Amino acid sequence: MNKMMSGFEVQPAVTSFLKGPLRMLIGGEWVDAQSGETIDVFDPATGERLGAVPSAGEADVDKAVRAARTAFESGPWRSMQPAERGRIVWRIGELLLENAAELAEIESIDNGKPAAIAQAADIPIAADVFQYHAGWATKLYGRSVEPSVSYMPGMRWHAYTRREPVGVCGQIIPWNFPLLMAAFKLAPALATGNVVVLKVAEDTPLSAIRMGQLMQEAGVPDGVVNIITGYGETAGAAVAGHPDVDKVAFTGSTEVGKLIVNAAKGNLKNVSLELGGKSPNIILNDADLEKAIPGAAEAIFFNHGQCCTAGSRLFVQSDIYDKVMEGLTDYAKSIKLGPGLDPNTAMGPLVSAKQLERVQGYVENGKKAGAQAITGGQRVGDKGHFFAPTLMADVDDKMEVYREEIFGPVVCVTRFDEADAQLLARANDSIYGLAAGVWTRDLEKAHRLAAGLRAGTVWVNTYNAFDPSLPFGGFKQSGWGRENGDEVLEHYLEPKAVAIALGE
Repeated sequence: MNKMMSGFEVQPAVTSFLKGPLRMLIGGEWVDAQSGETIDVFDPATGERLGAVPSAGEADVDKAVRAARTAFESGPWRSMQPAERGRIVWRIGELLLENAAELAEIESIDNGKPAAIAQAADIPIAADVFQYHAGWATKLYGRSVEPSVSYMPGMRWHAYTRREPVGVCGQIIPWNFPLLMAAFKLAPALATGNVVVLKVAEDTPLSAIRMGQLMQEAGVPDGVVNIITGYGETAGAAVAGHPDVDKVAFTGSTEVGKLIVNAAKGNLKNVSLELGGKSPNIILNDADLEKAIPGAAEAIFFNHGQCCTAGSRLFVQSDIYDKVMEGLTDYAKSIKLGPGLDPNTAMGPLVSAKQLERVQGYVENGKKAGAQAITGGQRVGDKGHFFAPTLMADVDDKMEVYREEIFGPVVCVTRFDEADAQLLARANDSIYGLAAGVWTRDLEKAHRLAAGLRAGTVWVNTYNAFDPSLPFGGFKQSGWGRENGDEVLEHYLEPKAVAIALGE
């Protein structure tokens, strides 16, 4: 083992990887940006520079798109037997698991999350996603149809449908779950025979670069996956607007999602979006509080609150409010902050100085509006981007801190009297509709609230439970379309009707 980051040991493979060179993958080759420009990458636990990655411009994106188009039109991927393609996608999952410790440390150093959590959750789930979708490669069925063409009486037909890959897919992923979000995008695209230009977040490019190396090892042909590092306003915009990209998939903020839609209109490319959230989490007075209190805490503090599904609006029935607040306060104070490489760390730093400033700003704004920070509410230490787990009380439904996505460890706690239509109206009073939670022992109330909540996922007596078989996405301004499940396949397949006239 080598001593390296924040005074903690890391895998020798991680040390070697970080020494670089750290480059982009285009057409099967690892290359620098044509401009020679780079982006510095920092450790959020210390603020120290880790290295630099290429800063892609339009010319680099165009080169990647042309490589992908060549791979799609004349390469072996689309025409490969589905079983063989499925085996390669499955092998990617195997390699993620075989290299889990290394990938978890890279993710921790780059993003700030605890390496132990990344190894227990992020990496295995990413592997599951690849292996789940690998099975779909051999199950992309069409169907036979018996047409009745009224203006061609007596004609007999042989008609059927095919489901064919869309083509070149531009995929843009965020910094909160870099490896996992890449898996969410790549796995269904590859299983269905598409090719990809993946633009990774400039704050967290490292794990995707390492995964690109593993994908080559798995046997993914040159040009099928191209990995671009660069800024959103340059490289990301170039991917979304490129006229030879057939489909764009984006995960990130609602604000940027709207820009993606506008950029995609030039050639009317297919667009799917997984966007922001301000998710309601409801604790009824009959809930098992030994589960509900830590569950509600983890709903917001998991991944430092940098989670689109974060249960950031907590509704607690009035007669248990004080008990829940006491439990949440104790839980928040018990969370150990520290570098992600520290095995005792429960919460690492926020991803960047910019994100720390954003979270601080929302909390201060809430205080000025009359809300109270029961615990937390401030930066921790003067090194790294640490922010204390924060409970905001005395919050009004109209406050900015209550209504806007903060993307940090900040929960707004409010009371309700009855589990009725008024509660549902308050829970649904948001531009977002990504996720929601309900904690109750009453089966009737659980089903009624789940049906009434306008969200793409509703968890009952649990939170942040993900599986590749479950479709994931949002209502309202939380996005278009779904990730995972068989629902995601429709974003990467074009239905084709074939009608053959057999004569009368």
